[in-house]
Amino acid sequence: MKYKYNTKFVRWVVLCGVVACTFQINFVKAETATGAGSSAAAPIYRTWAKSYSRATGANVEYDSIGSSAGMKKIQQNAVGFGATDVHPREEDLINSDLVVFPVAITGISPIVNLPRIQNGQLRLTGDVLGRIFMGEVNRWNASEIAELNPEIVLPDLAIKVVVRADGSGTTYNFADYLAKISQKWKSTYGVKTTIQWPDGFAAFKGSDGVSKAVRDTVGAIGYVDYGYVAEYGLTAIQMKNADGFYVKPSLDSFKHALKNSEWSTKGKFHTTLTSKPGKGAWPITMGTFVVFPRMAKNAEQTAAALQFILWSFFNGDTLVQENNFVRLPDRVQASAFRMMASIRDKSGIPLNMKLMSLPAVAKSE
Repeated sequence: MKYKYNTKFVRWVVLCGVVACTFQINFVKAETATGAGSSAAAPIYRTWAKSYSRATGANVEYDSIGSSAGMKKIQQNAVGFGATDVHPREEDLINSDLVVFPVAITGISPIVNLPRIQNGQLRLTGDVLGRIFMGEVNRWNASEIAELNPEIVLPDLAIKVVVRADGSGTTYNFADYLAKISQKWKSTYGVKTTIQWPDGFAAFKGSDGVSKAVRDTVGAIGYVDYGYVAEYGLTAIQMKNADGFYVKPSLDSFKHALKNSEWSTKGKFHTTLTSKPGKGAWPITMGTFVVFPRMAKNAEQTAAALQFILWSFFNGDTLVQENNFVRLPDRVQASAFRMMASIRDKSGIPLNMKLMSLPAVAKSE
């Protein structure tokens, strides 16, 4: 039996010189780690939690309630960490005294339920996608869609649009993409976590809700994190990217978008990852983040959550890919570790985390 550590991350941590000066090098069993927020990222937190519990005996409770609700929970000090697919505004971080850092990269996939249409077969542009979600294109055999799919016999069905009812980071990044493509979308809906959708759209809470609704409704279209496509057996589509190429959502296309962003080139993670250049780039790529109090009012609660996240950084690369997410660039991982090291208790003393001797993820021979 072998153990696999994220050696690149360890090397960056050493280069940053933050381990020895910040954390002790021994672990004890942590209290229950609590978190709440992003439903898009829920699969990765669930997988990390199972492995963490097996390795350490500590429990993790994660409530998939959406990015907006997760931010409210951490601002209220109701959980150890908040999870969001939207980088909070700088003024919100300052006013609530919070720190934020990303944990992984994923992508949003438009999904459809159409007779005789296979996964990755249907093609749409950002303009047509936006017009569908503005209620302007409302039948599947409309000329706007037919012109993009000359080899497909499109059904004469009404388009049944399925959207998020709750405050959602997935919605925010979806809207961010459409706002970059369509001036009308930008002026009408803007970029927000909650949108006043047209009448007649079916709204559901969480990525699970949207996934189930599209799966069970012939003629439906919705949008979810890519990980839910495989989990629910959904039909994804191809999208035309910024360089004019049609691409399918995949780990490789997310990596292409990431490569051509400031996340990779500068180690900065404040900007969205939508509509990035590159022949193979998926146009609706996004990061997902965790949020912690900079000054922990409940040191035990924060330490338990931070220990879980740190353990996952050291041991979670394989688990990230298994859940159809992409690991962070090394520069961003190093920045994230520095953020973790800045968290203190209410007296201003760095949290006395007990790290490193936790077992790694076991790998069978």
